Amino acid sequence: MAQQRGRSTAMILKIQETATVLSLLQSDLRPIQDVLSEFNSKFSPSRHFAVCNSLSMLLQETMILKSSDRIIAFAIMYQCYSSVKPSANPFISEMISAACNEQVEKYERAFILHLLQWNSYNNAKEILKLSAVDYIKSFDPSTHDFPDLGELQREYGNKADGPSSHIFADYAVKKLVHDPDVPRGCDPNSPEFDVQLGGNPKIGSGDRNEAVSGILGSLTMGGLAPRWIRPCPPRYPVHQSELLWIDPDNKHELVWDDKMCADTSRGAAVRDLLVKGLKVTLSPTEQEDITTALANDPKLVYHCGITPRKLPQLVEHNPQIAVEILTKLVNSPENVDYFTALVSMEMSLHSMEVVNRLTTAVELPKEFIRMYITNCISSCENAKHDKYMQNRLVRLVCVFLQSLIRNNNIDVKDLFIEVQAFCIDFSRVREAAGLFRLLKTLE
Repeated sequence: MAQQRGRSTAMILKIQETATVLSLLQSDLRPIQDVLSEFNSKFSPSRHFAVCNSLSMLLQETMILKSSDRIIAFAIMYQCYSSVKPSANPFISEMISAACNEQVEKYERAFILHLLQWNSYNNAKEILKLSAVDYIKSFDPSTHDFPDLGELQREYGNKADGPSSHIFADYAVKKLVHDPDVPRGCDPNSPEFDVQLGGNPKIGSGDRNEAVSGILGSLTMGGLAPRWIRPCPPRYPVHQSELLWIDPDNKHELVWDDKMCADTSRGAAVRDLLVKGLKVTLSPTEQEDITTALANDPKLVYHCGITPRKLPQLVEHNPQIAVEILTKLVNSPENVDYFTALVSMEMSLHSMEVVNRLTTAVELPKEFIRMYITNCISSCENAKHDKYMQNRLVRLVCVFLQSLIRNNNIDVKDLFIEVQAFCIDFSRVREAAGLFRLLKTLE
């Protein structure tokens, strides 16, 4: 049912399409071939069937469209399928029925026969150069012969069975029903129309356009079909002996296993030693084994298991191994994470040793050195509760800074003011006074 409803909706013209079709039908003063060219430019082939279907419905009743409008409508229906044989045109039955209908105007029947190129009606291209109004005015009925339905049926086969051949005509009532008070074949635009209606006023063009526009926008092939009412069946209550269907609301998140498909055998011995080195100080022989393995395989540093989170533990227990690992990770995309972990850890003699060795081994980012020195100064200032510990930290920082300055590992200009203020605050410490004198010599 949903698929059938979708096809029926696709057959209904949109508001903009309805206005375009109505404008083309009323172009009875323009050459018909120009009207067809404009139609092809405004409607894609995929919409041809929907337009022709609506025009076919309108053409079944002669009272809806004017004679000139009907001629243009038949021209559009033929033009959409001019590339195939006339018998393959899905709307050939409507055209054949109109050509054989004696109640239809003769010029309209002759125009259809020209389109179908029936016998002597073979000058369709010349006819299309005229406008619909000019064609009607120049039409001479005495020079035309009209075939009967049997002849056309023999030519086009079962396609010419008439309007009843509509695929939905068997179970639906068409939406356009003839008004029994209006005689068939009556032209509403003729002067006799008022007489035929018993003196009623003529239909205005605005009312006609509004009516045709409304019909175009609501016509479907389904007609007035009966509606099938299918109520939803009631739900039976759940019995105590039955099992209830439970839909738990589980929102699980995927967790990626970084160790999947990894070579676990590579550097197993080094990883075991480093796991031990996170807790205790390794012996010289063990440290030499790690250093040799990293020198022989530089990429082993990426498989040794030392992450930025584990780095502070390795620095406290084995600073020399930490220097070896950080030196080989200096060109790694994750080197920033390792340097950040080193800066963020609590200041100690071993962390200073690691930084001091790194400055002589590789070129560290200036921002990293600045952050580490700032962190050291802050650690000294925050150790107010224990003067002994504070003085010890100040001595370590002063010796560390003097080593960096004498080895030209840092640019003092970047930290001159901050280090000078640090020396003044802790001038009671001998090492701080010596650092202050060293800064004076560099001014």
